Amino acid sequence: MNPALNGLKPQNPDSTPRLPLEGMRIIDLTTIIFGPTCTQILGDYGADVIKIEAPDGDFSRHAGPTPVPSMGPMYLNLNRNKRGVCLNLRRPEAVKALLRMCEQADMFISNVRPAALRRLGLGYEDICAVRPDIAYMSLVGYGQDGPYAKKPAVDDVLQAGSGAASLFAESLPGDPAYIPMGIVDRLAGVTAAHAAMAALFLRARTGQSQFVEVPMYETMVATVMSDHLMGRTFEPASGPMGYTRVLSPHRRPCRTKDGFISTVVYTEKHWRSFLPAIGRADLLEHDPRFANATERAKHYPAIYKFLTDTFLQRTCDEWLALLSKLDIPCSKVESLESLLDDPHLASVEMFPQVQHPGVGAMHEIRVPVRWRNVDLSTRRHAPGIGEHTEEVLREHGFADDEIRSLIACADPATREPA
Repeated sequence: MNPALNGLKPQNPDSTPRLPLEGMRIIDLTTIIFGPTCTQILGDYGADVIKIEAPDGDFSRHAGPTPVPSMGPMYLNLNRNKRGVCLNLRRPEAVKALLRMCEQADMFISNVRPAALRRLGLGYEDICAVRPDIAYMSLVGYGQDGPYAKKPAVDDVLQAGSGAASLFAESLPGDPAYIPMGIVDRLAGVTAAHAAMAALFLRARTGQSQFVEVPMYETMVATVMSDHLMGRTFEPASGPMGYTRVLSPHRRPCRTKDGFISTVVYTEKHWRSFLPAIGRADLLEHDPRFANATERAKHYPAIYKFLTDTFLQRTCDEWLALLSKLDIPCSKVESLESLLDDPHLASVEMFPQVQHPGVGAMHEIRVPVRWRNVDLSTRRHAPGIGEHTEEVLREHGFADDEIRSLIACADPATREPA
């Protein structure tokens, strides 16, 4: 049998795996948002994710208000379904321990800079030396073949460098702005997760090691330009760059008599039902800008201006009732607070209240994907720093004295200063 297929076998040979990635072991040397987003998805799908942390813990532990130190809300929801091991990788014995753990792993994932990993002895060649068929994933800020390879990368800087921040200045006259969430980290993390699953699948088919690099910068550039390359897709160019519909300054939530709603009157069916319903069927026959999708696309600013003026004439509830009757997409503009009480999200249990053994009652953000006959509910809550160190090391054949030594050298009270 192909040895690489062993990782795909059920943990119990007499049963079918309960989860898609059950039986896969992932060594997770990632921090903050980008890498943990990727490994959280793998853990949710059943992989045994072993999270390696430095003695000070993942930086995300300290983000946001929390009743328990080092167990912040962002960390809790990014690190469920993982086991926590604390190793001081400044010490050679800890690096050797991690390599021993890799001998039994199917995949190694890290967002430590590649040069730093090589200095530690944890580069691709080092890991392959102990597990020749491992899937190795390097999560980086910028592709390592380009001139930006050594630049530090954070979400805000990458929003600026990818062109995303400039879109605000183009669509809403004013200064560039950031999307107020870690969009690059999370988008790149999801990209890394599907690349990781593909790498594991290819490894299983070929029996060979796989090396995969996922750069945040190129991921965000590809996302931005998928909308906005437009006329520059062709040589010679067929027109300007920029998707005019989404860049229109009037593409924003619509102000009504008493608040704001969001809607998209977009398809031919939408327009041919919406305009008669508001008493403006005449525009379909007498205003060429509304004649068809091609003409409307040439006049998006004017079309959106028309909608902006129109929605001022009724209340939110009146518009939502009419648009829903016409089967036109629409929504209230929800606040962060109101989402917790949204009836749809409550019915699908999007934010279940669970009991974390370390922090007590908390709201979890559940996996949004639904499977039939697969239970993706949380199996393990996010670990405390080093919570599973002894358990995992013992599984990997470490003797008691080795375990005590590794735990001692990771203790902040005893470890050597940086």
